[in-house]
Amino acid sequence: PTGCLLSFSRTVDGTTFTSSIKEKTVARALYAQARAKDKLAGLVRSSALDMENFQTEVNILPGAKVQFELHYQEAKWRKLGSYEHRLHLQPGRLARHLEVDVWIIEPQGIRFVHVPDTFEGHFDGVPVISKGHQKAHISFRPTVAQQRKCSKCSETAVDGELVVMYDVHREKKAGELEVFNGYFVHFFAPENLHPIPKNILFVIDVSGSMWGVKMKQTVEAMKTILDDLREEDQFSVVDFNQNVRTWKNDLVSATKTQTADAKKYIEKIHPSGGTNINEALLRAIFILNEANNLGLLDPNSVSLIILVSDGDPTVGELKLSNIQKNVKQNIQDNVSLFSLGMGFDVDYDFLKRLSNENRGIAQRIYGNQDTASQLKKFYNQVSTPLLRNVQFNYPHSSVTDVTQNSFHNYFGGSEIVVAGKFDPDKLEKIQSIITATSANTELVLETLAQMDDLEDFLSKDKHADPDFTRKLWAYLTINQLLAERSLAPTAAAKKKITRSILQMSLDHHIVTPLTAMVIENNAGDERMLADSPPPDQSCCSGALYYGSKVAPGSIPSWANPSPAPLVPMRAEGAQVLESTPPPHVMR
Repeated sequence: PTGCLLSFSRTVDGTTFTSSIKEKTVARALYAQARAKDKLAGLVRSSALDMENFQTEVNILPGAKVQFELHYQEAKWRKLGSYEHRLHLQPGRLARHLEVDVWIIEPQGIRFVHVPDTFEGHFDGVPVISKGHQKAHISFRPTVAQQRKCSKCSETAVDGELVVMYDVHREKKAGELEVFNGYFVHFFAPENLHPIPKNILFVIDVSGSMWGVKMKQTVEAMKTILDDLREEDQFSVVDFNQNVRTWKNDLVSATKTQTADAKKYIEKIHPSGGTNINEALLRAIFILNEANNLGLLDPNSVSLIILVSDGDPTVGELKLSNIQKNVKQNIQDNVSLFSLGMGFDVDYDFLKRLSNENRGIAQRIYGNQDTASQLKKFYNQVSTPLLRNVQFNYPHSSVTDVTQNSFHNYFGGSEIVVAGKFDPDKLEKIQSIITATSANTELVLETLAQMDDLEDFLSKDKHADPDFTRKLWAYLTINQLLAERSLAPTAAAKKKITRSILQMSLDHHIVTPLTAMVIENNAGDERMLADSPPPDQSCCSGALYYGSKVAPGSIPSWANPSPAPLVPMRAEGAQVLESTPPPHVMR
């Protein structure tokens, strides 16, 4: 998941209000007091279980002149070989002054920058891309004439997404170890490795709610996915409504004949009936367990289950905690469960818990005409396992508070990120030793990083954030604690983790489900806060610049903070409006 480190400032009739982070119940009380007294008030919200979605609301008193800025920083995760940021640009009308600027600052060096044409060729010469070895700048500043759908149209062609994609040079197999100011971040994304064979079970919901476009596009995606399997892979298909069926009761090799037969089977599916998630998952786990017990799996292979569902269980076991328990008790330690939640009706938090508990991840798939491409894109992220049992070691007592450093799999095109603290007075350099299993051998990779490698680079560019190592460490740590909290076995354990999250949130100025943002003026008159919204609220956010994969951004006073649907694991999107006078440049 991604998340944000937030700050908020607002000027009302010449008075500037700035932000601070409070414990949630304290902030709620302050907000209630402000509203009761008819004072200026607003909200910046994080979702119930993670930090990936935020929503802003601002209430302005009649006659007040207000300018506000919401600054955030979010982690950019590498997917399919690149970092990607999407900005939703939907002003709804011609904008007299519209600017979006993206700066990329990368000490590793920028391998490529790509801005695909997402506006159907409407903007000739826009955006402008300037690329150097370690820095790049993308400028999107269409004139009013360029914004028109046609020469005499009053409608705007700016209605979609500005997408920026890039990647860095990766000369070191052991990854890039960046250290600064008592913190380090280790980026690991090796290439040129042979794919590890995979054993994969596709578990597809075919209940009545999947009827129509959802099922049609799921079938379309599955046909492409089956064609992408390698012959050394083994697979089968489980489909379920109130009953559970299998295309094959055993795993079979992904030959052209077998994949063609599986596609014919999927094409004949007619959705109907209820949803028996528990029985479907247990059937898939049984197939993998049997194959493993009979010695039919390559000992160096990777085993995956991919669940595609659009609803809560309605048949069989209905209690979500029992389903989690059943899966956890039966699944083997070498199997990863990935969950894809179709549409907005599915209990996405349940799917996240289910996957987090079983070495996988969950992703929401938005139910629209783009469903097939979303499914295929997710599959591509896990289609090429390159390493198993990846372990990061930093053999020195002065290296402490390391984030998750053991990973079940590494998939091609992705990236593993580990962060930690060190004592700069006791260390001149940090050593990293990575052990992992590839398709052919056991790997041991080693790298060293000097203490002052980044200092000179970060000091030379006003867009670089010299504090990114600390912020990324704090973000990763809090996210891991949130995941642990949702899986805590006892109330006492949950309470202990909650205290840790709250303290880190306050120390590092991060809005989480446990904290809130309060806006106060110079006299300490507290007026505005961030708070947890109802589940599944979407976020508004803005443009950004990148700096070593920590991407700060802002929503100036001229951006519309209305929420827009977001791809999970990204907080993204902005709706840009007209500004007078010219706005502060988005960063």
